[in-house]
Amino acid sequence: MNLPALKNFSVGSLDDAMVRALEEAAARCRRNAVTMVTLAESGHPAGSLSSTEMYLTVYGVADLTPENCSGLDRDYVSVSHGHTSPGAYAALAEWGFFPPMDAVAHFRQCGSPFQGHVERDVPGIDWGSGNLGQGLSAGVGFALAQKARNNGKRTYVLMGDGEQTKGQSAEARRIAVKENLANITALVDWNNIQISGTIESVMPADIPALWKADGWNVMECDGHSFRELYTALRLSVSCGRPTVILCRTVMGRGVSFMENTPEFHGKAPRTELYVQAMKELGGDPSLLDEARKIRESAPVPAGRHVAPAKADLDLGDPVTYGADKKTDNRSAFGTALADVGEKNYGKEGGTPLLVFDCDLAGSVKTGDFAKKCPDWFIQAGIQEHSTATAAGAASTAGVVSLWADFGVFGLCEVYNQQRLNDINSANLKTVLTHVGLDVGEDGKTHQAIDYVGLLRNTFGWKLVVPGDPNQTDRATRWALGEAGCVCIAMGRSKLDVLTDEKAHPLFGGDYRFRYGEAVQVRPGKDGAIFALGAMTERAVKARDILREKHGMEVSVYCVSSPLAPDDGALQEAAATGRILTCEDHSVNSGMGSILAARMTELGLSASFRAVGVHTYGESGSSPDVIAAMGLDEVSLAKAFESLSGK
Repeated sequence: MNLPALKNFSVGSLDDAMVRALEEAAARCRRNAVTMVTLAESGHPAGSLSSTEMYLTVYGVADLTPENCSGLDRDYVSVSHGHTSPGAYAALAEWGFFPPMDAVAHFRQCGSPFQGHVERDVPGIDWGSGNLGQGLSAGVGFALAQKARNNGKRTYVLMGDGEQTKGQSAEARRIAVKENLANITALVDWNNIQISGTIESVMPADIPALWKADGWNVMECDGHSFRELYTALRLSVSCGRPTVILCRTVMGRGVSFMENTPEFHGKAPRTELYVQAMKELGGDPSLLDEARKIRESAPVPAGRHVAPAKADLDLGDPVTYGADKKTDNRSAFGTALADVGEKNYGKEGGTPLLVFDCDLAGSVKTGDFAKKCPDWFIQAGIQEHSTATAAGAASTAGVVSLWADFGVFGLCEVYNQQRLNDINSANLKTVLTHVGLDVGEDGKTHQAIDYVGLLRNTFGWKLVVPGDPNQTDRATRWALGEAGCVCIAMGRSKLDVLTDEKAHPLFGGDYRFRYGEAVQVRPGKDGAIFALGAMTERAVKARDILREKHGMEVSVYCVSSPLAPDDGALQEAAATGRILTCEDHSVNSGMGSILAARMTELGLSASFRAVGVHTYGESGSSPDVIAAMGLDEVSLAKAFESLSGK
């Protein structure tokens, strides 16, 4: 295709021959993009055409190649306006990432990696951005990872103008400046057209002022001039702070009936309109027939497999808390995190561990880590949406990312961002504190009683709800070494250390955390209680009541992995004839419903009852709120008494 060599700004400026070659490539990209959308009978052609030169130039200068695109130490490109995927795919094909007809013929075809919005299955795509407003946050995450790895690489973010008013984009702008991310350049396709009309009619915004107010270096250029784009990008490398290039473009550039109108934002040109578009773009309309034949007869191309990275961390030795002293799970987490951080901080050739905080370090117990590993601690302020995405993206770029926050902020508030972390095969560790009813006086707005149900909706997240400080310590170290997204959830109250029948710490000593294992805390033949995490302590006390009152021997299981039922434990429990589940989580979507469904799948039967949160809780001390919900030990014993025998 004879495109000029532009990697790492290998020339000072573009000569006429280079510009001609790029303009010819742009014409091919536009023809391919329009054909993609027409063949699929859906897609977003006009924005793809306005972003064409931006895509070609960025992928041309970035140290991102078909050979290194699955590695770590190279430039990253985040596409925020992911609906312009035809433009992205066409430009990547021009730079040799895959044959152009792979994308043209198989765009939006079931099973194809060339989906309607950009996804990491396509070589050269670093983040599946989903809805607008995510891409700059992902770019900030990449830039933070590059800075932590000290590899001298850059991040480029391509955005649309309509998303500039989104709050998450503003959060990302501020984090980039606060963290001195001079290695990030954003480009905005400034065509002034949105789905519903012009920017002025939909939501007026002074776009340059937004970026200037947050401290970015702001440049403007003709977004259809390769010379101006190349010069602006080259200057951004040496300006010493985050830079945005506002690219003046024309919506639907090159096709008269698409230009400067929102009509073809998400509409495919059909029949004679396609023919007209191809003629105006200097192409042959028969390309559509050629692509259709391939789509109908050729196998769908395989995308690349993207798997979460496994970290190279020294996880240290677990701490055992004795039964003589209460402590809270969050403090045990903070101690383990600081220990792992200290063992790896500054270690040659190891994996950096970035810990993100949203103004809650004292409450979520990341303060000790911040003191011991200051360069790995990212204080993002009260900006949860951008933090969730940035931390997730960073975890795909060669660091381990951990974000600690209250349950209602770190998951409920940012569910879509955490869902996209799952879709993007991130390696994020999210630690939620103050979950369930153990928020006490903060009241119902702060009670995260739906975190099991929310993560149950995903397909990759692992959820750990530790039973006591010893299990928390070991689960924390396990999570930091585990590939993929892991959430650890805990309350804030101090807990007794769980012990075996000989009063030894149950999860101390040589105990090793195993995901999916329900640990039997007490044996019994007259029934079983499955308790979620910290509810185990109350379940043991309920067992004692049942023993004293009725002489019953009831087994108790500590469930720390509610999304992964332990079939062996369920089979043992079902054999006793009675099963009670208890959790300070919504009874409609939590552990009880998961275990009941699994029992049905296994063909198990027993007298069964699930107790949990059945309405929003009150504001009061944690024990009082839990008792009012019917989840204290006395209430649990009564609930078990209501079960019939075999």
